Amino acid sequence: MALRIVQVDAFTDRPFAGNPAAVCVLPSPAGPAWMQDVAREMNLSETAFLNAEGDGYRLRWFTPAVEVDLCGHATLAAAHVLWEEGHLSADRQARFQTRSGLLTADRRSEWIELDLPATGPVPAPPPAGLIEAVGVTPGYVGKTRFDYLLEVASEAAVRTLQPDFRALAGVEARGIIVTARASTPGFDFVSRFFAPRAGVAEDPVTGSAHCALGPYWQGRLGTAEFVAYQASARGGTVRVRVLGERVRLGGRAVTVLRGELAAA
Repeated sequence: MALRIVQVDAFTDRPFAGNPAAVCVLPSPAGPAWMQDVAREMNLSETAFLNAEGDGYRLRWFTPAVEVDLCGHATLAAAHVLWEEGHLSADRQARFQTRSGLLTADRRSEWIELDLPATGPVPAPPPAGLIEAVGVTPGYVGKTRFDYLLEVASEAAVRTLQPDFRALAGVEARGIIVTARASTPGFDFVSRFFAPRAGVAEDPVTGSAHCALGPYWQGRLGTAEFVAYQASARGGTVRVRVLGERVRLGGRAVTVLRGELAAA
């Protein structure tokens, strides 16, 4: 039986921007090897797989190379598909059981707000080869639950960064977040995210990174609400609210492709 698969651009209000994710709503749980094959075929930074479970859905995320423990943009895309395709009524909360616990999504007019765990960094020495591979001298290095976070001197330094991806793939880290205070009006901070070790050289807009960036910039700037911009080639805007051990991320989403997976 063919399965419907939907491609969504997340953290953007226009097609061909933000971060694309594929979303597949399954009639029952599927095997991880098959899901990994589909994710490799889709060749996007993440593919999300959902099946009904309890009062919500079981949600799993795969890059073309590995299953990951937390992915914000594919969660945003999954919630968007559930509402747009009629799996959930517009006034119902989307509830997801994941490897990072219960995550929820609520509609806020044209925006979707995710409730995710905070993963703020603690100061840490950089792993061998990191600074050389990134190609910039940071003013701060910290480690989050998943990644390393580097603060650099300026927004321009973030935007012009050209990492050595081959070298970065050899660094012991799922991903690298590089951030700076924003100089562009309307934004509080900017960032980029690199994860060649997980099969994604540069992720266009990374929800899970903002689970770390929110608490980090709360400590630096003394406020708990931000408008952030991820300065990849596609770019994307993320609203961030830090609420203790949780982070609320707001973003928009646009469907760009609907199709059928024939090799189901």
